[in-house]
Amino acid sequence: MPDTYQGFFMKKVYLILAAFALLTFGMVSCDRNDDTTDNPTNPTNPTNPTSGAFDQNGASNAVFSVAENKTVHFSKGNLQYQASTNTWRFAEHQYDYIGSDNANISSTNSGWIDLFGWGTSGWNSGATCYQPWSTSVTDSDYYPGGTYTNNLTGSYANADWGVYNAISNGGNQSGMWRTLTYDEWYYLMWTRIVTYRYAIACVNGTGGIIVFPDNFSLPPNVTVSEINTVNTSAAFMTNEYGQDDWLVLQNTGCIFLPAGGYRYGTDLHAVGPVGGYWSSTYDDNDNAWSMSFYGGIASYMLDNHRCNGHMVRLVRD
Repeated sequence: MPDTYQGFFMKKVYLILAAFALLTFGMVSCDRNDDTTDNPTNPTNPTNPTSGAFDQNGASNAVFSVAENKTVHFSKGNLQYQASTNTWRFAEHQYDYIGSDNANISSTNSGWIDLFGWGTSGWNSGATCYQPWSTSVTDSDYYPGGTYTNNLTGSYANADWGVYNAISNGGNQSGMWRTLTYDEWYYLMWTRIVTYRYAIACVNGTGGIIVFPDNFSLPPNVTVSEINTVNTSAAFMTNEYGQDDWLVLQNTGCIFLPAGGYRYGTDLHAVGPVGGYWSSTYDDNDNAWSMSFYGGIASYMLDNHRCNGHMVRLVRD
C-alpha cells in the first residue's frame, strides 16, 4: 500500500474502515469501471437524453445552499478531459465515470480522463504541474504560484478547472463554472437546515452519493434510507435505483456523485468503492481538501495529497 493511499484518509483508522468496506460490500454489483459517455457521431459534445433537470448550459435547475444566503447550481456530470483535442466536457450521465482508462493519461491521449491532480486546469499558475495530464507524485509540484498557501481562488482562480476552461457542453465559455471551497462542501453536506442533505446510493449499477436540492420533496413510490448519516455498516446498495427511478429523482433536482476511485501517478486505486471530489482549498504543504467517501460509508472532508488524481464536480453561482 503506497504512502499516498494513506494520504487519502485523514487518520489511520480510515484505512481500517476502507479495507473493511472493500471486503464487505465495496465490490458488489455497484462496481462499475467503464465510460459510457462517448457519442460516436459527436464525441466532444455528447447528447444528454435526460437533460430536463438541467438548463441549456448543463446547470441544474434546482439550487443547493453552500452558505447562508448563498446557493449554487451543479453541473450535469463530472468533469472530463481529452488531451489530443484539448477538450473539456461534462459526463453524459451523472453516474458515468472513466475508471481504468485514466491510466492512459498523457499529453497526447485521445481517450478521456476524469481524475485530476489539484489545480491542474491547464493555466500556468507558476506550479511545476499545472496541466490536466500531470502525473508527478511530488505534492510540491502542484503549488499554485509555487507557494503551498495559495488556494484556487483570487489571484489563482484560473487554476480552478471551471474558471479557466470553456466546457464544450457546459456553455462553451470560460469563467462560467467553479469548484466549491472547503467551507461550501462542508455546509452543503453537513450544515444545511433541510430534511434531506445526502444519502449513499447505487444508481444504475454505480455506487456513490446522492445530494438533494434545498427544496427536495420525496416523489411518490420512491424511498430513501440512511439520510444524512455516517453508518459504518451501510453499503451503497442501501438505496438502489434503476434508470427509471433515478430519472424520477434526477427530475426533482437530485445530484449524484459516483465513486470513480483515485489515481497515483498512472496507477488506479479503489475504482468503484471510493470517491473523492476536490475543493478549491488547500490544507497544508502536502494536501488539499476534498469531499470523500468510500465503500458505501458516507462521507468526510479529507486532506488528500495534491498529486493524487481525484474527480471534479463544478458549480455555477
